Amino acid sequence: MPVLGAEELAAARARLEDADVRLLSGSVVDPAGVIRAKHVPAHRADAFHSAGMGASPSWNVFCVDNAIAFTPRFGVVGDLRLRADLVGLRVLGAGLAWAPAEMFDQDGAPAPVCTRGLLRRTVAGLAERGLDARLGCELEMVLTPRNGAGWNAYGLGALLDVEPFVLDLLAAADRAGLPVEQIHAEYGDSQLELSISPTDPLTAADHAVLARLLACRVARRHELSVSFSPLPFAGGSGNGAHQHLSLTLNGQPLLSGGVGPHGLTDDGGAAIGGIVAGLPELTAVFAGSVLSPHRLQPGHWSGAFACWGLENREAAVRLCAATSGNPHGASVELKCIDPSANPYLAAATFLGLALEGLAGDAPLPPEVTVAPAELTAEEAARTNTVRLPADQASALEALDASDLARRLLGEEILEALTAVRRHELATYGEQDLDAVAEKLRYAWSA
Repeated sequence: MPVLGAEELAAARARLEDADVRLLSGSVVDPAGVIRAKHVPAHRADAFHSAGMGASPSWNVFCVDNAIAFTPRFGVVGDLRLRADLVGLRVLGAGLAWAPAEMFDQDGAPAPVCTRGLLRRTVAGLAERGLDARLGCELEMVLTPRNGAGWNAYGLGALLDVEPFVLDLLAAADRAGLPVEQIHAEYGDSQLELSISPTDPLTAADHAVLARLLACRVARRHELSVSFSPLPFAGGSGNGAHQHLSLTLNGQPLLSGGVGPHGLTDDGGAAIGGIVAGLPELTAVFAGSVLSPHRLQPGHWSGAFACWGLENREAAVRLCAATSGNPHGASVELKCIDPSANPYLAAATFLGLALEGLAGDAPLPPEVTVAPAELTAEEAARTNTVRLPADQASALEALDASDLARRLLGEEILEALTAVRRHELATYGEQDLDAVAEKLRYAWSA
C-alpha cells in the first residue's frame, strides 16, 4: 500500500472536513475473523495513513473470547503499525468515518501476517498472468431479539417486520458507498441476507467488513443486535458469507464462451478444478471456527462437500452460468465460507486455489447434479466428491499438514490462524453447544 502524495492527502482531509467527520476508525480483521480497530481524531488522518498507529504483534493471536494464543512468533515483544488506506475511506455519517487498514513493520515494510496485504499480493499475482478477478459477497445475519414464531422463510411479511431497520441500513449503505444489490428475509428465524455488487477483490473484502459495521451500527439505533456467528443459536440456521468469483484472461471470460460443460473454457475448468481439489486442506480458512462444523452439514445448503455443479446449492462450488438471468455473467460461488472467516484471507485463498488450478492445468472433476449426500460410494469416487472435514480438529489437522496452505498463506498467517483456532478447540470443543453458541453469538459482530 503506497503512501499517498500531498494532493491526495489534502483531498482526503477536505473530504473529512466537508462531511464534518470528527473520528476516523481504521480496522483490520484478525485470523479469528474478529474486526479490530484503532481510532484517531479526523485531523490526524494523515498520520494514520503515513506512519500508522501502533499495535502489538499479539493482535494477530487475539481469540474470539479475547484470550491471547501466544506463539513463538507472536508475543509481547515488538510493534506493528496499522496504516489506514485512505483510498478506501468511507464517510458513515454523524461524525464518523471508516477506512480499511493494513499492517506494516516499524520500518514501513508490509507485515507478512497482514491478510489484506496477502490479498493485495494475490491480486497482483493474477494480474501478472493477464488475469482479472471480480468478487461479490453475500452476508447472512440474524437479528436479536428474535421474532420467533411467525417468521416465514423468504417471506414478505418477515421483511416488513423489520422494515425500519432495513430501510435505515439501505440509507446508511448509500451514504457510505456500499453497493447493495438485494436484501431479503432468509430461511432462518429473524435471518436476513445482504448481497453486495461484485468488484475488484480488495474492495469486495472491504465491502464485507463495511457491511458488518453498518448493520451493527444501524441495529443499535433500533435496539437490536446482529449476529454474524456461523451458528447464532444451537439447532437454528447457520449464517453464511459466500463469495462469488468471476475471472477473465486478457479480457476474455473463463467461465463462459467455451466448449466445456455449461460454456466453461478449458482454463475455467482448470480454475474450478483447483478450487475443488484444495478445499479439503483449506476448510479451516473458510469455515474454521469451533461453531463452523455445526453449520457445515449436509442438507443445510452450506456446501459441505468438495465438488461442483450448475446451480447446485449443496455443492461447495456452485456454478452460476452466463444467462439472461445473471447480469454479471458467469461466476462460481464458494458456499462453505461463513462469517467467522477473515474475508481478506478467504478471498486470497479462493483466488489462490483458482490460480493453482490454472498453473497446474488441474482437471475439471465430473459435475455433481444431485445433493452430494445422495451419491453412492461409486458415484462419489467417480466424481471425486469428498466430505469436507466434519469437525474442527480434523480441519485444523488438514490445514497444518498442508504444503498448499503454506504456499498460499505463508508461515506467519498459518501460525496465527492455527493458534487462535486451536484455542477455540481446547476451550470450547467439549462444551455444551447451547452454551458455546450463546458465548460466541456476537463475537464476529462490530
